Amino acid sequence: MTMFKTTTAKTPAEYIRMQPEPRRTDIAKLHALIRKTVPHLKPHIQIGMLGYGSYHYRYASGREGDWAIIGLANQKNYISLYVMAAEGGRYIAEKYKKELPKASIGKSCIRFRRLLDVDAAVLARLIKEGAQVMQKAGAQSAEAVRSARAK
Repeated sequence: MTMFKTTTAKTPAEYIRMQPEPRRTDIAKLHALIRKTVPHLKPHIQIGMLGYGSYHYRYASGREGDWAIIGLANQKNYISLYVMAAEGGRYIAEKYKKELPKASIGKSCIRFRRLLDVDAAVLARLIKEGAQVMQKAGAQSAEAVRSARAK
């Protein structure tokens, strides 16, 4: 069982169009904010949500896979923004708790009911920092890993 709602959307634009109002407007504005803030991260659909960029992960157990650097999902009771970056053993999103008092923040997930509940400028800083931390950490893009394996 997945924690993400399933979707039949094939493109980010289709995903946004499929959302009910007022969430559609909020998701569209967040999508635009993410695209403006980190234009180098390609948008795509990933397991029932919007993903931006991708990286390949590998655990010590040998389990590996691909995941989005930034994720955006419409959940039943809230909007979830995922910033998949940590530095110094601390998730980047957790550093922004005080600046996003109406959001629930746990590890890499920022949850809020409406875009009006959070400061978009703070979200933009968080998204930018998360992408920079992943780049600095040398996160390999999922595409680069697949390309290297094909050779």
